[in-house]
Amino acid sequence: MTAIKHALQRDIFTPNDERLLSIVNVCKAGKKKRNCFLCATVTTERPVQVNVVKVKKSDKGDFYKRQTAWALRDLAVVDAKDAVKESPEFDLHFDKVYKWVASSTVEKNTFISCIWKLNQRYLRKKIDFINVSSQLLEELPKVAEESVPSGENQSVAGGDEEAVDEYQELNAREEQDIEIMMEGCEYAIANAEAFAEKLSRELQVLDGANIQSIMASEKQVNILMKLLDEALKEVDQIELKLSSYEEMLQSVKEQMDQISESNHLIHLSNTNNVKLLSEIEFLVNHMDLAKGHIKALQEGDLTSSRGIEACTNAADALLQCMNVALRPGHDMLHAVKQQQQRFSDLREQFARRLASHLNSVFVQQFTQTLLQLYNRSSYHSVPGHDQSSTLAQHSAELTLPNHHPFHRDLLRYAKLMEWLKNTDYGKYEGLTKNYMDYLSRLYEREIKDFFEVAKIKMTGTTREGKKFGLHGSSGKLTGSTSSLNKLSVQSSGNRRSQSSSLLDMGNMSASDLDVADRTKFDKIFEQVLSELEPLCLAEQDFISKFFKLQQHQSTSGTTTNEVEEVDGVALSRSYTSGVPQTVSSEKDMIRQMMTKIFRCIEPELNNLIALGDKIDSFNSLYMLVKMSHHVWTAQNVDPASFLSTTLGNVLVTVKRNFDKCISNQMKQMDEVKISKKSKVGILPFVAEFEEFAALAESIFKNAERRGDLDKAYIKLIRAVFDSVEKVANESQKTPRDVVMMENFHHIFATLSRLKISCLEAEKKEAKQKYTDHLQSYVIYSLGQPLEKLNHFFEGVEARVAQGIREEEVSYQLAFNKQELRKVIKEYPGKEVKKGLDNLYKKVDKHLCEEENLLQVVWHSMQDEFIRQYKHFEGLIARCYPGSGITMEFTIQDILDYCSSIAQSH
Repeated sequence: MTAIKHALQRDIFTPNDERLLSIVNVCKAGKKKRNCFLCATVTTERPVQVNVVKVKKSDKGDFYKRQTAWALRDLAVVDAKDAVKESPEFDLHFDKVYKWVASSTVEKNTFISCIWKLNQRYLRKKIDFINVSSQLLEELPKVAEESVPSGENQSVAGGDEEAVDEYQELNAREEQDIEIMMEGCEYAIANAEAFAEKLSRELQVLDGANIQSIMASEKQVNILMKLLDEALKEVDQIELKLSSYEEMLQSVKEQMDQISESNHLIHLSNTNNVKLLSEIEFLVNHMDLAKGHIKALQEGDLTSSRGIEACTNAADALLQCMNVALRPGHDMLHAVKQQQQRFSDLREQFARRLASHLNSVFVQQFTQTLLQLYNRSSYHSVPGHDQSSTLAQHSAELTLPNHHPFHRDLLRYAKLMEWLKNTDYGKYEGLTKNYMDYLSRLYEREIKDFFEVAKIKMTGTTREGKKFGLHGSSGKLTGSTSSLNKLSVQSSGNRRSQSSSLLDMGNMSASDLDVADRTKFDKIFEQVLSELEPLCLAEQDFISKFFKLQQHQSTSGTTTNEVEEVDGVALSRSYTSGVPQTVSSEKDMIRQMMTKIFRCIEPELNNLIALGDKIDSFNSLYMLVKMSHHVWTAQNVDPASFLSTTLGNVLVTVKRNFDKCISNQMKQMDEVKISKKSKVGILPFVAEFEEFAALAESIFKNAERRGDLDKAYIKLIRAVFDSVEKVANESQKTPRDVVMMENFHHIFATLSRLKISCLEAEKKEAKQKYTDHLQSYVIYSLGQPLEKLNHFFEGVEARVAQGIREEEVSYQLAFNKQELRKVIKEYPGKEVKKGLDNLYKKVDKHLCEEENLLQVVWHSMQDEFIRQYKHFEGLIARCYPGSGITMEFTIQDILDYCSSIAQSH
C-alpha cells in the first residue's frame, strides 16, 4: 500500500499541488468488484482545500487516473454501518449516497479517522459520523502513522497544533552558534540536564556583568546629557532662521500667484481663439460653395453630357452644404442664416430649372416617338381613311417598338432625379406623374396597334377571317377593326364556337380542322407574350433606375405577399398595412407606376384571348399552356411585380375559358341526338374525344398546368361514358350491345395508344365494358341455331335434374333414341351452313366498318357455336351410351362453314 501511496502522490497529486493523507482500497457494494482507491487530500496552497478523490487504474492497467473528486465540505454523513462489529462496508453521503466496501477494516478505520481529523481542523460545518467507534474518533491508529510518508501529514497525525503554529525555525547564524557552544561541552548531548544547568549559570554571570557595566558608565551619561542640551539650543536658533525664511517665501508666493493667474488668463484667451478659429474653419470648409458649382446650378447646360455631369457635381456639393450637421449655436449666426437662405434659393432655382427641362425632354421624346409611329403606320387624320387597311399592310411586323434609346438618354439624369427626390419631393412627384401621363398614352397607342396586328394575323387566313371579310394574306378588313373583338358564329340554330365543340368537329370535314391554323395561332400568341414581357421588364428596370426607387423606403406601412388561388390558378397578391396605404415601399410605387403606364395591356390581352376563343375554343389549350409558362417565369423573378400580377389575372381568364370549353363539350354530349334510320357506329363525340386528347397531349407536353388537363380528362371521359350509355339505351336501329361494344372498344384503343396516366382506371373500365358487351351480343345474336335440338336436350337435362339417372333417360318415351334420331335428321350440314350465313349477314348489318370488329364478333360466335355442339355431344355420350348416334356435321364442318361464309362476304 505504501508503494501505491508514493506512486499516487508522485503521478497524480503532486502535479496538482496536493498532499495525500490517507488511502483506502474499495469497490462499489452490490456490483461486480472493480477496485479503485478513495484518497483524502489537502492542497499545499492557502486557503487549504480538502477533497476526497476517487482514483482507478486505466483500462490497460499500466497507470492510475483521477476519475471523480468531491469537496469535503459537501460530505454530510459518514456511515460506518456498525460501531461494534467490524465490517469493511461504509457509506459516504455527498449529493447522493455512495456505498463502498473496503479491502480491509483497518484501511476503512484509518480512512474514517483521517476524515474526522480533517473535519475537526479545516471545516466549520461538522460532518455527522454515525455507527463509528468513539475510540476511532480520538486518536489515529498506528497503522495510519506508519503508512503516511514522512513530512507529508505530520500536522494531521498528531502533536499539539498550537505548538506547531508557535514554532520558529532557527536561522543559519543561530544554528552555527549552538553548534560551537555544544562542541565546547562534551556532555551536551549525553547529559542534557547538566548542560542546561551550565547554561543557566553562565546566563546569570552575564546578567551581573551587564549591570556592573551600566553602573560604571554614569559619567559618560552626564556628558551625553550636556551634549543634548546644547543640541536643543542649536535647534531653537535654526527654527528662528526658518521662520524668517518662511516670511520671505510668503511674499514670493503671493507674487507667483499673481503671475500664475495672469498666465491662466493668457492661456484661456489662446484656447478661445483656437476654438473660434476651428469653428470658423468648419463653417468655411463645409458651408462654402465653389463659384463653379454656383454657375453650374444657375446656368449649367442640361443637354450635353459634360453639362449634366457638372450640374450633378454641383447639386451634390449643394446638398452636402445644406445637410452639414451644424454645431450648437451655429444656426444663430447671421452669416450662417444668410448662407442657408442662399443655398435654399439655389436649390429652389435649380430644382425648378431641372424639372422644367425634364418635362421638356419627356414631351420631346413623346412627340418624336409618336411621329415615328405615325410615319411607320401611315396614320393620317383624313376623313374616310380606312385604318384597318393600313394595319393589314403592316401585319407582317408583329413587334413592339424599342424604347432603349429613350431610356438611355434619360438615364443620364438619374443622379439629378435622385437629388431632386432628396431635396424637393414635390417636384420629383410632379415629374413622376408627368412621365406616367406621357408614357401611358404612348404605350397605349403602340400596344393597341400591336394587338390589332396580332388580331389580323390570327384571323387573316382562317375560315372565320373569310366569313368576316378577311381575304388571304393581305388580311383586308371590310368592317371596322372593332368587329375583331365581337366575332360570333351561328351554327345549326344555336350559337357555338366555330370548330370549337366536339360535335361540330365531328360534323366537319378534315379540311375544316386546319391544324396549321392552330399552330399559327399558338406561334402568334407566344410572340405577343414574348414581345410584352421584355417591354415591361425594360420599362420597370428603367423606372427603378431613373426614379431611384430602390433607395425609397417608407416607414408608414408594411407590405406582405400572399398566395391566392383563383379558379385553380395560384396568384401572388400584395397587401399593404399601415397608414397611409398609397405607397408603402419601393415595390408598391413601381407597381403603381407600371399599372398606370401599361393600363391597356390587361384589357388588350383579354380581348385577344376572347378572339382566339371565338376563332377556335381549342385555342384555350394553347393559351393556358403559354400563359402559365410566362406567369411561372415572371413569378420566379418577382412574385409581386406588375408583369406577374397582370399575367396572373389574364391567366385566370384563360383558365375560365378552358373550363368553359370543357363544360361546353360535356353539355353538347348530353344534347346529342342519333338518327333512328341509320346504324349508330362510332359516336361523334367518341371520335372527337380521341382528337381532343391527341391535340391536348401534344400541347401539354412538359407543361406546368398538366394538372388542369388531367382534371378535364376525368370530366370528359366520364361524360363520354355516360353519353355512350345514353345513346345505346335510346338506339332503335342498332342493338344496345353493339353500340356499347364498338364505342368502348374505340375508347380503349384510344387510351391505350395515348397512354394517359390519369385515365388508367377508365381504360380498364372501357376494356371491361367492351368485353362484356361483346360476349352479351354474341350470346344474344347467336341464340339457338339448332332450336329443336336445343329444346330436346333441355328436356333431357330437366329429367336428369328431377333425379332420373343419365343412362336411363333413353327409356323415357319422349326422349328415346328414335326421337333423338328424328330431331338430328332435321339439321343436316346444309341447313346449318344456311343458318350461319343468315347470322353473318345480320351481324354485318349491325356493325360499322370504321371499327372493323366483324371478324372479331364472328370468331366469337364460332367459338360459342362449337361450345354448344360439344355440349350436345357430351349429353348424347352420357345419356345414350352405345347407341352410335352422332350429329350429321362435325366441328371441322362448322369451322369450314364459318370460314367460307367470312371469305364469301
